[in-house]
Amino acid sequence: MLSEAMVDAYLERIGARRPEQADIHALRHLQERHVLSVPFENIDYHVEGAELSLERDFLYEKIVTRRRGGGCYELNPAFGHLLEALGFAVEILPGAVFLGGEFGAPLCHLALRVHADGQDWMVDVGFGKGSRFPLPVGTDEVQKDPHGDFRVLRPAEGGLQIELDGQIQYRLDERPVRIADFYPTLWWYRTAPDSVFLHNLIACQQNEDGRATVNGRELTLTTADGKETVLLADDAALRAAYETHFGIVVDTMPKQPDVDPAVRIVMQID
Repeated sequence: MLSEAMVDAYLERIGARRPEQADIHALRHLQERHVLSVPFENIDYHVEGAELSLERDFLYEKIVTRRRGGGCYELNPAFGHLLEALGFAVEILPGAVFLGGEFGAPLCHLALRVHADGQDWMVDVGFGKGSRFPLPVGTDEVQKDPHGDFRVLRPAEGGLQIELDGQIQYRLDERPVRIADFYPTLWWYRTAPDSVFLHNLIACQQNEDGRATVNGRELTLTTADGKETVLLADDAALRAAYETHFGIVVDTMPKQPDVDPAVRIVMQID
C-alpha cells in the first residue's frame, strides 16, 4: 500500500485533490486528472539499457518522482495503487487490443475494474485514446465523453468489449489477474519483431481541448479546429517537444525505430 506521503505526492503529480470518500465523484475527478497529466508513452522501449518493471515502487518512482508516463502495464497499475490507498476496491483485467482488423494476443492490454457506489466501472488511464471518465459496466448505452462516444458491451464470445465511436478498441477478460501475470508479455513487447511498441516510438497527452502526439519525429497537435502535423528536424527539436508537450525530460535520446514500411505495425494513437 502506498504511504500517506506517497499518496500526497501522487495527487500533487496529477493536480488532484484528496477525496473525502471513495465514491464515483472522486473516481471521476482522479481519472480525469490522471489522463490530463500523465502521458501515454513508450520512450524507454527505444533506449538501450533502460529498465522496465511492473513493481509498485518502480512505477511510483518513474511516474511520480521522475514525472514520466508509460504504457498500460505501467499507468494502470500505478493508478490502481493510488486508488487502493484511497479506499477503492480495484481489480486488474487482462485484454486483447483490436488492431489491423483482428484481436491481438491475450494479456496484451491491462485495464482496471473499480467498484464504487454499488457499481463496477471500467477505468483505463493507459490507452492513448481512452475515455476521460470511468465507464459504467452493465449497460451497453453510449457513454458521452469529452474524448468521444464510448460503449462497454458484452459480446457473445464473452468478456467486456470497449468501443469508441463505433470502432472496437479492445476486449477484456472479466476474470481478474495479478500484475505478475503480465511479465511474459512485457518481455514479448520488448523483444518480439512484431511488437507494436518496437514499431512505434510514441508519446501522447490528452488535454482539455485536444491532444498532442509524437510518433517518431512527427508532432501532431489536435484541437477543435483540426490537426496540424510538423516534422521535428533533429534530436534537439524532439527533446524540446517531449519537454514542452509532455513534461518529459530525457537523459538519453531514444533510437528511432528501424522497421521495414512493408511490415510496420502502426499504432492507432492519433
